[in-house]
Amino acid sequence: MKQLLNVVFIATLLVTSCTTEGVKKSNETPVDQQQTTQRVDSLELDLPVQDHMKLNNGIEIVWLEKSSGESIQAGDVVMIDYKVRLKDSTIIDGNHLLNKPALPYLAGFGFQPKGWDLALAHLKIGDFARIKLPAEFARGKKGVKNLIPENADNYLTIRILSKRKPDRIIDGTKVWVLEENKANKTVFNETNSIVFHTTISSPSAPFYFNSYANQQPFELKLEDNGTVPGLKKALINAKKGDRLFILVPSGEAYGAKGYLDIVKPNEDLFYNLLVMDIID
Repeated sequence: MKQLLNVVFIATLLVTSCTTEGVKKSNETPVDQQQTTQRVDSLELDLPVQDHMKLNNGIEIVWLEKSSGESIQAGDVVMIDYKVRLKDSTIIDGNHLLNKPALPYLAGFGFQPKGWDLALAHLKIGDFARIKLPAEFARGKKGVKNLIPENADNYLTIRILSKRKPDRIIDGTKVWVLEENKANKTVFNETNSIVFHTTISSPSAPFYFNSYANQQPFELKLEDNGTVPGLKKALINAKKGDRLFILVPSGEAYGAKGYLDIVKPNEDLFYNLLVMDIID
């Protein structure tokens, strides 16, 4: 099971794996428990095909239910119920492994192997589909030791449950509060500092930074120079234990200059962030 959990995309693990006293879900899309059971069970059924598409890159999409809902765009946060299998039907990933009825997914920033975003660009809210991801768009030549063989195709079954709106927007920066520590009244402002762990992604460089990997959380004051302006604005009033998705537009990030050879000019930035502490 530990190996299975290691494959569940890192962004989701950072959002869901820890428990903080006093933390409550904020603005979550409600999911009826009976409906949830039906959704998960229905992933196993051999349902009739409503539509089929094969892309030039080899990705295949089979719709079991095809919706007329809103298309998924880069920068959208969607709630998904999904499983990933190998060709022999071994399940290697899925929200059920974390006992979650659904998980948030931010499109266009490489949350999962690149085949996901390529496929989801053709899906809509409400779609239920099976997707074949050729190995090069899944875990590739390396695979995952003791779990996913080298050059293994992945088979994704996914239901797009809903699109989640940001909880707040500040000068174009979007903030989704996935969990909120309502028991803690101390907020980040100009009189204190904030300590947080985060991953940072751009569309061209998913997870180019991961503070969890080096076990070095950030400590930030509003007066600090050199910090992405949109990030500081987004963190105002955050509390210890809050879990946030933050999408910063390029104009509030590195703009037309980009950042070294990592962030390209005019790229947005995505932070998957956990507030560790507020220090007076």
